[in-house]
Amino acid sequence: MDYNTQREKLLMPEYGRHVQDMINYVKSIPDKEKRNEQIQAVVQVMGTLNPQLRDINDFKHKLWDHVHIISDFDIDIDSPYPTPTRETLSTKPNPIPLQKTPVKASHYGRNIQNMIEVIAQRPDDDVKTYMIRTLASYMKQQYLIWNKDSVSEETIFNDIYKLSDGRITVPEDVHIGMGMTDGHQRSSNNGTRNNFNRNNGKGKNNNNKRRKK
Repeated sequence: MDYNTQREKLLMPEYGRHVQDMINYVKSIPDKEKRNEQIQAVVQVMGTLNPQLRDINDFKHKLWDHVHIISDFDIDIDSPYPTPTRETLSTKPNPIPLQKTPVKASHYGRNIQNMIEVIAQRPDDDVKTYMIRTLASYMKQQYLIWNKDSVSEETIFNDIYKLSDGRITVPEDVHIGMGMTDGHQRSSNNGTRNNFNRNNGKGKNNNNKRRKK
């Protein structure tokens, strides 16, 4: 089990670990043009996760500053705003205001609910697949906080399907904690997920590709 005490410190806990993981992923991309393209998607996620930031002056500027803070000021991207330094942002950022709308599944939390909404609205691409895998990994961690029993991938993937109202079906090459495995086929549990989605997805359009028969 991956304990939080063994993991990288969250530089802005308000955003959660999945956003920090996405920014770290963008940092690792060797092509700068690709980094610029994908960090735009991450900033969109950050803004959607915290819509209450829109009430703050220059909220987009703040989001980009937060990207640099979460990256520990170690990300080479083209920002639409002046690149901040550790010294210019030496003061701690103001806390993000809390949202008051109900949470569908309390054991997963509001960030998960917001993240699912963001992913459901994205077009199919590599960023979306990476976001789904990061989401599933984070959901598993949250599930185990409330329920100490082990939980299968299929349970998490089915929860994603249900919480997204059938708009997200996890791609077959995604595994929790493993990333994308090209050409890798799932075990017999594949039938569990496909049957669940088939029985619950009638009349709904899913953004992700289903398994080919």
